[in-house]
Amino acid sequence: MLRLHLIGGEKGGIGKSVLARILTQYHIDRSIPFLAFDGDLSHGALLRYYEEYSEGVDLRDFESADRIVEMAAETQKQVIVDLPAQAAQTLERWITDTGLVEFAEEIGIQLTLWHLLDDSTDCVQLLQRTVDAYGEGPAYILVRNLGRGSDFSYFNDSEAKEKAEALGAITLDLPALHPAAMRKIDRVGASLWAAANNNDEKVGPTLGLLERQRVRVWLNKCYKALDEVLAVAKK
Repeated sequence: MLRLHLIGGEKGGIGKSVLARILTQYHIDRSIPFLAFDGDLSHGALLRYYEEYSEGVDLRDFESADRIVEMAAETQKQVIVDLPAQAAQTLERWITDTGLVEFAEEIGIQLTLWHLLDDSTDCVQLLQRTVDAYGEGPAYILVRNLGRGSDFSYFNDSEAKEKAEALGAITLDLPALHPAAMRKIDRVGASLWAAANNNDEKVGPTLGLLERQRVRVWLNKCYKALDEVLAVAKK
């Protein structure tokens, strides 16, 4: 199935770009043809760590945003979009004015909304706004980011979760990577492949032997979770 993955959640600092990097590396490692777009034009993670696979997109400019769908239709490749923080209104305007939910289905693209959550109440309220805005058209994947919280009871008991599940939403637990390893990955500017595998400083940034092993274990857990949800996500 051809999917347009929109990775959001509105809040900053909840792990959207981490998930976008995982999903990008997942497609690379699984040899799945894809395109990646980074909506954060000032310091986007995909543009930094996966420059050869990514291009910037300005969601405020419909012509720029339209390229996401046009390239998906033209190339018949999966598309990953890392949305910037506080982009919900801009995204909704583009999707609504374009009739994108219906049009994507018409041309064989499954619009897939990834909603990142930490353990705050804000993320649940933002989820409610998202499902109210788009209804039953998209596939929803709700991501409890275990690297950004541990008590998701408010979300688990929420009406927003219940409403999303009634629309076919699936919940995924994103495993946490040891914080020191994640900080080092970001500090040295390594892709997730390099963080897990590269031991040659002449080739690029490197982590320590056991740090690389921890990244490999973490990625395997992430990939298993992705395999499970993508196999059963709507349509």
